[in-house]
Amino acid sequence: MGCSRVRTYGELVMFSHTLFSLPFALISMLWAAQGLPPGRIIFWILVALTGARNGANGLNRLIDREIDAKNPRTAHRHLPKGLVKEWEVILLIFFCFALMVLAAFMLNPLCVKLLPLPIFIFIIYSYTKRFTWACHLILGIACGGAPVGAWMAVTGAIGWPSIVLGAMVTLWVAGFDIIYATQDVDFDRSHGLFSIPAKFGIQNGLYISAFFHAGAVSLLMYLHFLMETGWFYLTGIAITAVLLFLEHIIVSPKNLRTMRIASYNINQVVGVVMLIFTALDMFIKIR
Repeated sequence: MGCSRVRTYGELVMFSHTLFSLPFALISMLWAAQGLPPGRIIFWILVALTGARNGANGLNRLIDREIDAKNPRTAHRHLPKGLVKEWEVILLIFFCFALMVLAAFMLNPLCVKLLPLPIFIFIIYSYTKRFTWACHLILGIACGGAPVGAWMAVTGAIGWPSIVLGAMVTLWVAGFDIIYATQDVDFDRSHGLFSIPAKFGIQNGLYISAFFHAGAVSLLMYLHFLMETGWFYLTGIAITAVLLFLEHIIVSPKNLRTMRIASYNINQVVGVVMLIFTALDMFIKIR
């Protein structure tokens, strides 16, 4: 397989968007281990997250291929344009999920027992836009499972901090996915698809997105008290709050041209910022 084909598969599943869930999974890992866990654990966590995230995206592309072909915004994607075959995507999905399954077996029994749950959520999410405007929250839950899974990988149990962090990721992802959905309001309404902007209008959708993001920042603050973090972590929260505030300043119903910056570019920075400052907080004790 040539490098160009590998790049095509990476574009298909939007591999670069791993930056959304990965940092918070690593934060959960650090907290669960109270430092760095053994290298073997880190490796298999990364394998599991990579497999789960890219398998889920491949599944979404496969299930949505007919909708994508009808939408002018998404008609250029790999499956509608015929850049990849359906059988290739199916093989890619199985390969990615096989990585997740292998990683679970290499970690601990609880990870193995709970394997069906994330796969079920991944499948359900891909159909939710067909019957509920809560699809953004289902996507958030799919991503929010990463911190819970990372904690389980380290401890063999589910910890309350990982659930709170997972809830934070759920609200954060749902919030910026609502912003992303504003560009498809007309298409969604005309084709009987569901989203918060299509159901409640763009302006109300942006208000709901802002509410979700305020909730996400509040949960980060709660984790400050729960985990007894210090000034580095608080600095990370402050930067995150400013970034999310900026996100909602630059986008409006009259100016959706900045939608991609608001929904993707800014949020790719959020996770990295929180990971860096959480790691600094853990390894450089300033209280």
